[in-house]
Amino acid sequence: MIGIRRFRRTRDGKFRIRLQAPERELLRSLPDQARGLLDTRDSSTFRLFPVAYAGDPEADADYRSLVGNELLRHHASALETLATTSDAVELSEEELQQWLAALEVLRLVLGTQLDVGEEPEHVARDDPRAPRLAVYRYLSWLQGEIVDTLAAALPSGGSPEGP
Repeated sequence: MIGIRRFRRTRDGKFRIRLQAPERELLRSLPDQARGLLDTRDSSTFRLFPVAYAGDPEADADYRSLVGNELLRHHASALETLATTSDAVELSEEELQQWLAALEVLRLVLGTQLDVGEEPEHVARDDPRAPRLAVYRYLSWLQGEIVDTLAAALPSGGSPEGP
């Protein structure tokens, strides 16, 4: 099923989803795990709340007090949408955008836990990290599929200023 596109835009502007049952189960279960980490502000979630003012702890604390809860709500909402629509056969564009955001949350948390770097890492099948790295790569691939699908749905021709 690797060669089959998982997402396709329909004539009515929605997005048809073609996922296998194990894929759907994974996408239904991962958000709960991530929400638990978000609720406790586990160290693996630090990349979800980036430092805005690295050289100024006071300014960074002010920034976090202003936007921290909003970021948390945004991440939680995206994860909830992914979990509750993982069995859907069709999504609106807004829901698909939420999937994209949720996949980014999941990838950042998992990538932090696995200490994923820029270069792809090859691990042996018996490496205890192998299953989680496979999930990370799957989520990355799925995210790319969504980006490609959304990009293909953009109007073509002309520049942003007009024809």
